Amino acid sequence: MPSALLDPLTDRGTAFTAEERDRLGLWGRLPDAVLTLDQQAARAYEQMRQEPTDLAKFLNLEQLHDRNEVLYYRLLHDHLAELLPIVYDPTVGEAIKRYSHEYRRPRGVFLSIERPQDLRRSFEALRLHRDEVDLVVVSDAEEILGIGDWGVQGVQISVGKLAVYTAAAGLHPGRCVPVVMDVGTDNENLLNDPLYLGVRHSRVRGKRYDAFIADYLETVSELYPNALLHFEDFGPGNARRILETYGDRYRMFNDDMQGTGAITLAAVVSALKITGQPFRDQRVVIFGAGTAGVGNADQLRDAMVRDGLDPEEATRRVWLVDRQGLLVEGMRDLRDYQAPYARPVSEVRDWADGKIDLLTTVRHVRPTMLIGTSTSPGAFDKAVVTAMAEHVDRPIIFPLSNPTEKIEAMPADLLAWTDGRVLTATGIPVDPVEYGGVRHVIGQANNALLYPGLGLGTIVAGAARLTAGMLLAAAEAVAGQVDARAPGAPLLPPVGNLRASSATVAVAVVRAAVADKVATRQPADLVQAVQDAMWQPVYGPLSEKNERNGKSGKSGKSGKNERNQKGAPPDEA
Repeated sequence: MPSALLDPLTDRGTAFTAEERDRLGLWGRLPDAVLTLDQQAARAYEQMRQEPTDLAKFLNLEQLHDRNEVLYYRLLHDHLAELLPIVYDPTVGEAIKRYSHEYRRPRGVFLSIERPQDLRRSFEALRLHRDEVDLVVVSDAEEILGIGDWGVQGVQISVGKLAVYTAAAGLHPGRCVPVVMDVGTDNENLLNDPLYLGVRHSRVRGKRYDAFIADYLETVSELYPNALLHFEDFGPGNARRILETYGDRYRMFNDDMQGTGAITLAAVVSALKITGQPFRDQRVVIFGAGTAGVGNADQLRDAMVRDGLDPEEATRRVWLVDRQGLLVEGMRDLRDYQAPYARPVSEVRDWADGKIDLLTTVRHVRPTMLIGTSTSPGAFDKAVVTAMAEHVDRPIIFPLSNPTEKIEAMPADLLAWTDGRVLTATGIPVDPVEYGGVRHVIGQANNALLYPGLGLGTIVAGAARLTAGMLLAAAEAVAGQVDARAPGAPLLPPVGNLRASSATVAVAVVRAAVADKVATRQPADLVQAVQDAMWQPVYGPLSEKNERNGKSGKSGKSGKNERNQKGAPPDEA
């Protein structure tokens, strides 16, 4: 098979012109007709729509991804709102569960803790220059979405995350690397599955795990010094510890902690424009004290500090409730990252005998804000919501858990239980709700509204590290795209126009990086610099270098985003 048809970054299939086919030696390899990219996209969309299930649609798109990346991203570009739930959450969760059984060809870098000596050469084998990588997404798959530990199969979360970065913010797919760290799994179903593709033992923890992480960070940052290192779906203890240990030394980002907290912050910014209250006056109860819950707590605490509170006072205005109830100092199973938010025993001694549940907490705290990251369906029941609404004119309630079967409450119920006063956003897409003669559009706290633009801005600025100011700028840029004060208006923008939204976020992030003195580049025309950095899914002109290599050219805009991507491995027999 000619190499021009093997590399998904350069293959054009039936879009190769007669002249290109002649120059690349594709005689007899393609049907006679020459189609445009528009025609190819229409056909690919029709083929995908014929698939009977969302998982089948996912697999159809992945096969297209493996053949022709430009066409794949053109399809996402044209139908992003429809296809985002297919290529990412929630369908990617089903694909992860089926990965070893549906496996067709490798995509990404697989790092096994059983072969640490392969770590460096696994990246060197990509044959990418130090200036040819903008983004590396890595997961150890311990806490995938809401489905838990899926071992090596979590590589799909890294692949899916990069697909969103490219579709939403125009990061060049050839300059992005998906990685999975296979450190074992505690999922017994996988360990007992004869087709499971990962190492067959329980998760490695402790010093050996920490050394693997340290080696990864040192190696990747040395090989690709300009790349943003994105961490995804690590377990809550490891996620926070890695970020706190290395966040000031490397250009890194944890979406589960920082991204989730920042998109929640964006929704809060919109809500407070309606209530007219400052951050420093908020009382926040968060149900679910894992990575996402504590990440939300951190972002809201930092916002209160910026609004005038000292850090200790701001921390005291956040209450965390988990499976063991309200977190209280001295609890035996309290984790280190939860400890700053644990309440003094003296404060809550008279609240209850034993466990202090969510309802009791709400009654005593009288929160202005209730956030759910618990994956406990129905946890925000009528008793909890009405207890909160008794003391707050416009209660801010965000049931953020997903998928749908794990959400804490549905917006229709929240509106009914609060007489339409609630200000809400959810972690899942929800249809508009009619209540009191008003059509309420429900904003989705989808991290895709924020992290693609945050990443693009970080790359354009050449930021040495990610700062709290850059996260705040991203949140405020998202919130600034809606007028939440109109009756029934959403607190967050829709996902249908993510490319424009991501560009707006990126501009704000670059400005914040400059203000925080971490930018190594300061473009004279910032808006144009962001636009120029966004790769476009189009067939570009053939280059002489690609013709010599039997390649079909490069796509998108000119500049550093265009490089000759090495060929992908052929399909398995």
